[in-house]
Amino acid sequence: MTVLARAARRYLLPLFLLMAIAPSAQGAEVLASWNEGEAKQSIVRFVESVSKEGSADFVPVPDRIAVFDNDGTLWGEQPMYFQLLFALDRIKALAPQHPEWKDKEPFASLLKGNVKAALAGGEPAIMQIVMATHSGMTTDEFDQIVSDWIASAKHPKTGRLYTEMAYQPMLELLSYLRANGFKTFIVSGGGIDFMRVFSEDVYGIPPEQIVGSSGKTSFEMRDGAPLLMKSPEINFIDDKAGKPVGIHQHIGRRPIAAFGNSDGDLQMLQWTCSGPGPHYCLYVHHTDADREWAYDRQSSIGRLDKGLDAAADSGWTVVDMKKDWNRVFAFEK
Repeated sequence: MTVLARAARRYLLPLFLLMAIAPSAQGAEVLASWNEGEAKQSIVRFVESVSKEGSADFVPVPDRIAVFDNDGTLWGEQPMYFQLLFALDRIKALAPQHPEWKDKEPFASLLKGNVKAALAGGEPAIMQIVMATHSGMTTDEFDQIVSDWIASAKHPKTGRLYTEMAYQPMLELLSYLRANGFKTFIVSGGGIDFMRVFSEDVYGIPPEQIVGSSGKTSFEMRDGAPLLMKSPEINFIDDKAGKPVGIHQHIGRRPIAAFGNSDGDLQMLQWTCSGPGPHYCLYVHHTDADREWAYDRQSSIGRLDKGLDAAADSGWTVVDMKKDWNRVFAFEK
């Protein structure tokens, strides 16, 4: 991609998108995939109250920060996190270079196709898989591997590209917020380098507005060329209590709006909605087993248990996916 082409994608495309929806800063026109109801109305009320000059709740543009979880909030997360599916594919691709994996768990089970047995080791097993597939290469090499995968890999249930598994109502919400002066960030337990590859194309969120988990990276000179190498060590986990910390470290402003779908997002919503001035917190509740999946308190992926109780106690908005969204994915007829 040429420098001119990159500039056009980064600067002109967002401008065209903004022009396309500028006459419609009205939520009813922009949030087309949202059914009329309290969830949609609460969003519109909040956005109008903080963006209207002279409003008692007016918030200056620099302070209009909105943060979004990614997995289960902006795109799907079943039957397992998409980045983990990427890592499983990488294990298969790397296996010929690691004959020792045939007798070493969790790799041995993965190579036999027994994902359940491999993941029975819990978080330590997942960390082994991630470290083996996300390190030992330059950052540029990793970016290319992810780019190739995201352009071709298909979801095991829908047969769609993973980028097509983004929720249409949430894409509309992102555009609506940006049309009203908000700066939108992803704050996710997923890998920061992984999400940065596709976030701008899929969500209109540039790489510098991604907060995520990370491994350690080191600077090296190789054959006279400077490189950044990805190391097999954890640097930061951006999940649960780590999310407000990540927001502080990367953004430097407390958000006034936060959107999540699981208990992993609870502390981020608590931090956002305990701040001074107007604020808004929303949970996406997966209730649609026909168009997507239905899960909450008992799920091993994206569990929403404590968060549901906190939302009820605090008056946060809970989106009932089945009731509040007339479309989940853009590819729906």
